[in-house]
Amino acid sequence: MTKEQKNYIPFDDAVIERLMNGINIEDESVKSQFKELLLREYQLSAGIVEKKLSFRKATLKKLMAIVNIEQIIDKNKFREWFSYDYKFEKDDELFLENLIKVNQLSLKLYNEQTLTVKFIGSILNRVNFSHKKKGIKDWYGYSVNCRLNGHVLNGRPDFIVATGIDSPEIPYFFFQEYKPSVEPYGDPEHQVLAAMIAALVLNKTSTIKGCYIVGRTWTFVILDKLDNGDYEYFVSTDFNCLDIDNLKSIYVNLQSVKDEIINKLVVSC
Repeated sequence: MTKEQKNYIPFDDAVIERLMNGINIEDESVKSQFKELLLREYQLSAGIVEKKLSFRKATLKKLMAIVNIEQIIDKNKFREWFSYDYKFEKDDELFLENLIKVNQLSLKLYNEQTLTVKFIGSILNRVNFSHKKKGIKDWYGYSVNCRLNGHVLNGRPDFIVATGIDSPEIPYFFFQEYKPSVEPYGDPEHQVLAAMIAALVLNKTSTIKGCYIVGRTWTFVILDKLDNGDYEYFVSTDFNCLDIDNLKSIYVNLQSVKDEIINKLVVSC
């Protein structure tokens, strides 16, 4: 006699969403934890082992095994973002000029932590992505994860702009720092792409912006999800943060992201 095999109903994100919609849990944090528990218990009972991909170990090849994704060259894609009308105050200019003056000889020697504290953090703090009424703020090194097409994408991006109280909930912008002196698991461009894909799953939107840094070079990224479920991403020209004109452009680009995010959000009560 052959052993009877169990037949399991496919249990994907759509099924989970239908089940969760029938459960009255107002606290989003509790609801998210219950959703994770529900899926984990199903997987244990069905003997399913999930495939996992850490942002840090992401490569384009690994991402292409999860989704259809392609880089598109379009010189006009960043035109609106990089044309933001920001009025520089004298204090802004002095701040950026001094930042270069203090760091230009040593920046190439900084490790990741020093670069964050002495340079990147100074810029992000001055831009100040936090907005209490909109429920948005910046997060450093917090965990983000999602399930997509039978895989778990997870990691701790260096910097996230997201809603949340105790931990980031809905992310809107990602920032990945990378030091060339450290042997990488993956390419920083693909690391930030993995985080951005996870963000589109979590916030259920079709486009998101990001940035990654290699030493003095800052590069911006736009990721779009198409109607057919495929992804396209666009990579900007490089910006040298030790060049004052480039640094001003970086600063304005970040101000543009901040303004765009705040304008999207509904005022929290």
